[in-house]
Amino acid sequence: MENKEGLVFGRHAVMESLKQGHGNKLFVQEDLTGDKIARFLKEAKRQKVAVVRQPKSKLDQMTDKSNHQGVVLTVAPYAYWSLDDLIETTQQKTEMPFFLVLDGIEDPHNLGSILRTSDAAGVDGIIIPKHRATGVTPVVAKTSTGAVEHVPIARVTNLVQATKKLKEAGFWVFGTDMNGKDYRQWNTQGAIALVIGNEGKGISPLMKKEVDEMLTIPMVGHVQSLNASVATGLMIYEVFRGRHSL
Repeated sequence: MENKEGLVFGRHAVMESLKQGHGNKLFVQEDLTGDKIARFLKEAKRQKVAVVRQPKSKLDQMTDKSNHQGVVLTVAPYAYWSLDDLIETTQQKTEMPFFLVLDGIEDPHNLGSILRTSDAAGVDGIIIPKHRATGVTPVVAKTSTGAVEHVPIARVTNLVQATKKLKEAGFWVFGTDMNGKDYRQWNTQGAIALVIGNEGKGISPLMKKEVDEMLTIPMVGHVQSLNASVATGLMIYEVFRGRHSL
């Protein structure tokens, strides 16, 4: 069986990977038919991807009983960008690049959701660390509903050094914290990078030293924190609002 790092499952994620030409072999639940399944078979044929019919139990085994929706695709391991290429390519496209720097996001569902929102709102790239954080996994790909195919991700050994390189390239670096300026007063113009901390610990002390300004989301309820992907979504759309005024 293929390494699980090389699997994509769930209909949206599988179709996006097929369309991007990243599929090696498509496994389809043997008792599924109809127009929706026919679309996968047609796209696989167009991309010259082999199709194998398998019982649901086999697909359950391949995906650790995840909700695969009857389709599983084997793909090459995710090709991360280098930070230098991400910066250079993005700066050639726009004068106001917007990156996310994820400081230790561990839940693949959070990374997948962040990717989905990033694609929707035009985030130019995401930077993640190699260690003590989730990378691109099958769960990330499925949760992103295919957005992982469209948002560049750079994976770096040292997040602090990567942030220093962003600052050298002209980026203003912002962070999220309980104590900071109201995010609704954020100046979102120019080249910016937003640091999102770990789900439980927040931004690491070393990363905080690299942040130019801290931002906070005001709350009036009893719970004084938001899910990482929800908080990130609010911040992403604040940038969108600031740059796409009606």
